[in-house]
Amino acid sequence: MLPTAVVQGGRSAWKGPYFVAFPNLRQALENNIAIKTQARSCTILPNFIGIRFMVHNGKDYVPVTVTQDMVGHKLGEFAITRKRFTYKATKNK
Repeated sequence: MLPTAVVQGGRSAWKGPYFVAFPNLRQALENNIAIKTQARSCTILPNFIGIRFMVHNGKDYVPVTVTQDMVGHKLGEFAITRKRFTYKATKNK
């Protein structure tokens, strides 16, 4: 597999993109089943388009549906790991 210009981000060209071999990839595409994974550093390949992933964010699994615009990015970029900070009102005021 030859790397493309989109995928070559921070990895050597001779190594190619980093991805995990998902054994049930074809079954997930046919039956619309989500694939649970903790591989946040896996590069999204063009054959992942239309597949739902459940990406682990450190606490639970976040649903991510892969689209054309996501190709070349990492799975972890679409599963947010931090909560939004909110100030709590005090009762004494």
